[in-house]
Amino acid sequence: MRAPRRVPWYVALPVTLAVIAGLFLAAVKFDWLPGLPDPFATSTVVRSQPAVLQSIENMSDYDAATGNFQIVVDLKQEAAYLPSALLGSDTLYVAGGTVQSFVDLGRAKVTVSADRRSATLVLPAAQLGQAALNPSQSYVFAQNRGLFNRIGDFFSGNPGDQQKLAVLASQRIQSAAGSSGLTQRAEVNTRSMLTSLLDSLGFTSVAVNFQ
Repeated sequence: MRAPRRVPWYVALPVTLAVIAGLFLAAVKFDWLPGLPDPFATSTVVRSQPAVLQSIENMSDYDAATGNFQIVVDLKQEAAYLPSALLGSDTLYVAGGTVQSFVDLGRAKVTVSADRRSATLVLPAAQLGQAALNPSQSYVFAQNRGLFNRIGDFFSGNPGDQQKLAVLASQRIQSAAGSSGLTQRAEVNTRSMLTSLLDSLGFTSVAVNFQ
C-alpha cells in the first residue's frame, strides 16, 4: 500500500494560519468566547488644537426671544447635455436651527419724573440675529448623484457639498424668521421684563416704547 504523500510545510503553514484566523474571526462574530478582543474595533482620537481667543466684545443686547425652525432643502442640479445618471444630483437636506431676536438696551433713552415714580423708556426696535444651524438636527435625508459626481466627490473629499446646503438652509431659516413675528414677541418680552424690573424699584408708572 502506497504511503500518503506528505504536504510540504511551506504549503501547510499558510493553510493552518488561514484556518486559525477563520476560527478566530468566527468566534468574535458569533461571540463564542465572551471577552475575546474584537480585531475590528475602532477608537476615535481627537487631535484638535487649543481654541484661540480672537476678540472680546462688550454686549448690551438683550436676547428677548428665540425661534426654533426646521426646514427641508431640496437641491437639484442638472447638466445641460448629459443624463442625470452621469452628471447631476438631487439632495434632500433637513436642517434645524435657531434665530435670536434682541433689543439693544445700550441705546435706551430713559426719562424719570421728579418724584421718581414714573419712568419712560424709548428703545430701538427689536432686531433679528443670524440663523444658527444645530448640527445634531441637520443632516442629508436622501441623495442621488450621477456617476461623475460620485467620482468628483471621492477625489475632492467633500461629498455632497454640504456647506452649500447649510448656507441655503440658513438663508431659508433667516427668511422664515423675518415673517414669523419673532421681533414683535421680543418687544413684548422686553417690555414685560423692564416693567417688572422698574416696578420692583418702586416706580408706579412705567412706559416702554419702541422706535
